[in-house]
Amino acid sequence: MSLTRRKFIVLSSFTSLGLIGVFTKLFLSQTAQSSDIASNTNRINLQPIEPPTTPLLLRFVSVADTGTGAKGQYAVADAMTRYREQNPYNLVILAGDNIYTNGEIEKIEAVFEKPYAALLQQGVKFHACLGNHDIRTDNGDPQVKYPGFNMLGRYYTFREGDVQFFALDTNSNADWKNQLPWLETQLSSSDAPWKIVFGHHQIYSSGHYGLNQAFIKTLSPIFQKYGVQLYINGHEHHYERSKSINGTTYLICGAGAGTRPVGSSESSAYAAERLSFAAYEVYRDRIIISGIGTDGELFDRGVILIRG
Repeated sequence: MSLTRRKFIVLSSFTSLGLIGVFTKLFLSQTAQSSDIASNTNRINLQPIEPPTTPLLLRFVSVADTGTGAKGQYAVADAMTRYREQNPYNLVILAGDNIYTNGEIEKIEAVFEKPYAALLQQGVKFHACLGNHDIRTDNGDPQVKYPGFNMLGRYYTFREGDVQFFALDTNSNADWKNQLPWLETQLSSSDAPWKIVFGHHQIYSSGHYGLNQAFIKTLSPIFQKYGVQLYINGHEHHYERSKSINGTTYLICGAGAGTRPVGSSESSAYAAERLSFAAYEVYRDRIIISGIGTDGELFDRGVILIRG
């Protein structure tokens, strides 16, 4: 069924915080579960969509696994800058592994301020979360305090008009005992039509790390219960957009500096091994998601419809 005809239905489910212990055990024992690993870089997936009938509410982009300071990062950053010239935006979701290899804050100029200088000079605001590489130095605290990442804590929320964003610390040493109740409280009290969660680690993936069973058991039911329409992450070094899974689309944008092969899976709508970022246009009734390569090519397009 085409995503343009799919209505995402928010189901209600009971999420027990007693799952935290199970969650931690599963997370620490997670192993790769991907299959049919092969690049599908050259395939283009541009499904036809009906033109929006309501004004654009918000445009933003996301990228992850960026912090290398190498030519791949610069190529993606340049593509992000060129895209903005025709499609203005002022928000970037930076989904972790912001500083390779060990989260050393002294590298911030080389791996963030210089590659994204053009965007930063134009007032574009980055909102980051912590990846597994970021916590290797002082548990990521210097990055939390760094003004350019606009982190209000290790997990936090902020709102842009009709869209509320929820940033998570998805690392194995995260404060899950407090973070999960916080997430439920924030989601349950939000009246935003669009709820978007982002964190570093994958939940559904056809790549190197595969399915994250711990998060499928803990985070996904919370998303379903409170009507989260989109989860954005990195960790996997490819681009991938999932099908709607209990009302949530899962978007991987971890090819911000380098790539790894990606295969296919039952949950995937489209995946590609190519340096890229994701762009989002938010309307009252839909979000249009685009995968964009370093050549500026639009190679994937999908739609999330909100139930009216």
